[in-house]
Amino acid sequence: MKDLSLRDSKVIWHPYTQMKTAKDPIAIQRGEGAYLFDENGNKYIDAISSWWVNTHGHAHPHIAEKVAVQLNKLEHVIFAGFTHEPAVELAERLLKILPQNQKRVFYSDNGSTAVEVALKMAFQYWSNKGIKRNKIVSFNNAYHGDTFGAMSISERSIFTSPFSNYLFDVLKVEIPTQENELELIGNFSELIEREDIAAFIFEPLVQGAAGMLMYSADILDQMIKICRDNEILIIADEVFTGFGRTGKMFASDHLRNKADIFCLSKGLTGGTMPLGVTTATEDVYEAFLSDDTNKTFFHGHSFTANPVACSAALASLDIFDRVETWDNIKRICEKLIEMKEVLSSSPRVKEIRLTGTILAIEIQTGDETSYFNELRNFLFPFFISKGIILRPLGNIIYLVPPYCISNSDLDYICDAIKSCLTQLDFNE
Repeated sequence: MKDLSLRDSKVIWHPYTQMKTAKDPIAIQRGEGAYLFDENGNKYIDAISSWWVNTHGHAHPHIAEKVAVQLNKLEHVIFAGFTHEPAVELAERLLKILPQNQKRVFYSDNGSTAVEVALKMAFQYWSNKGIKRNKIVSFNNAYHGDTFGAMSISERSIFTSPFSNYLFDVLKVEIPTQENELELIGNFSELIEREDIAAFIFEPLVQGAAGMLMYSADILDQMIKICRDNEILIIADEVFTGFGRTGKMFASDHLRNKADIFCLSKGLTGGTMPLGVTTATEDVYEAFLSDDTNKTFFHGHSFTANPVACSAALASLDIFDRVETWDNIKRICEKLIEMKEVLSSSPRVKEIRLTGTILAIEIQTGDETSYFNELRNFLFPFFISKGIILRPLGNIIYLVPPYCISNSDLDYICDAIKSCLTQLDFNE
């Protein structure tokens, strides 16, 4: 029975997929907690939270209830010249849990647009002040989204090469490591003295799409302070790392120094529907206040601050207010530490990286680590056959589980990974 997959093949164009060679997609009919069920009744553990968005589990009853209530009250209204209760309440609640310097909330649709908004805010901030600053500093290996501004500040690769002539130039710095910290700080300090830099943007502590590359809060704190001392705007892309992923509500909660602008999405609505948020300090906001209409922030989306999406986000925050949610996050963090210790002994493991609820296992293949490493062609179907959804980044397996996942499911995933590593050794 593959009726839905067959219908799909005739009408759908899937993301990040070579449609000529791709196998039929798995048709998912429903979700419940940490599980997804396909059209044939097969059950899968969603070990990656459906592209990192599903924080509390699928079809969460509290979120579903709040969304249903809102649908019967107000589904949408233009947000230019109008407002509504869910948008105002969500902004109030987000500002209470974000760093205290955050004072204003701008709504958009997704992670890429949240970043795009942040970049435009940064560029126009300086333009409104009559100061020419048009350069962005970002890390090597960065991924900030697929819109043109977001692509420009991300790592240049096969994903961006068809558009290279249309992307703006960016100043790049190495991701911090224990080996390069002193040299990096020196180089970064020298770079930041340039007078044309508008902002420094980063994925705090974890570069997701780069292969879950992780770095220390201490070195990032130093880099933020250097920017602050040189009056450079600081942008934290918390699209992936926000909402408990690093063990705290935001990755920036591990830092002493805070960004001027925050980008949020993914877990914002508990994975229920699209919503993007860009927050800013009062200083950034005030740079756009003027009797001169030209200094207006001319940016918006048709579905800006959609009331239903805002209601889903409010419901998700309700769940974060529960003690048991943070107990679960702590439990998962501890369980992944155990998993790291168990799996580290395999000769096939090149490196295991762990931050909060994010675990990445880089498998030794003899080839360069790459998104296109052919090991993925074995790994993905292997875990699907075990009833586990993992989407390897080439030769890197990673876990980003929903917070409702059980210890027994995590043990099962660990056993499956051990079996996979053993099979790789056997096949060699």
